[in-house]
Amino acid sequence: MLPMRVLFRWSGLAMALAALCTGQANAETVIRKSYSYFAIQGRTADDLDHELDRRGPQISTTGSRHPGLTRIRFGGTIDYLHGSNRCAVGGVKVTLNIKVILPRWKNRAHAERGLGLVWDTLAADIKRHEERHAEIAKQYARQLETALKTLRPEKTCEALQEKVAETTDKITDAHTADQIRFDRVEALNFNNRIMRLLKYRATQTR
Repeated sequence: MLPMRVLFRWSGLAMALAALCTGQANAETVIRKSYSYFAIQGRTADDLDHELDRRGPQISTTGSRHPGLTRIRFGGTIDYLHGSNRCAVGGVKVTLNIKVILPRWKNRAHAERGLGLVWDTLAADIKRHEERHAEIAKQYARQLETALKTLRPEKTCEALQEKVAETTDKITDAHTADQIRFDRVEALNFNNRIMRLLKYRATQTR
């Protein structure tokens, strides 16, 4: 699961026409990724299930809790190059902040026999799921950077700002739809996937 924010700052820099004609816009995608963990305790599968429901990260918009969460925030800055009867995109910096929140089982040593295998399987699947959210976001951040730096000049910076806003909305909306689609597919396949992974891990530990 993931919540997402989009935050951009647009700045117009007054530059000479000679600077406008020097070449393509500069671009840089800055990706920052961090991890945090929430502790759960329990000695049975029911205990762990209850703890995940009680302690899992919460989505503020819905109030629901999840066993893992990826917080995504797009941002960045764009500079505009002013010339006579023309405005072009100058420096572009797209930023992407990703925070992955995962569970950590504290008293595993005291749990009932066999629960460790179940937990390892579930925890690995939760991490894989959240990491995929992060990868999807990275793809769209780079796509946004490319789209912004290749926008054609407009007669005014106001007109160009509208193009920038339209492009940003289009790509971030597509990103949100892609993330929601991924969650739906994962939810439909969850039981079969976990059973398949459990069987595989069981054969590896014999």
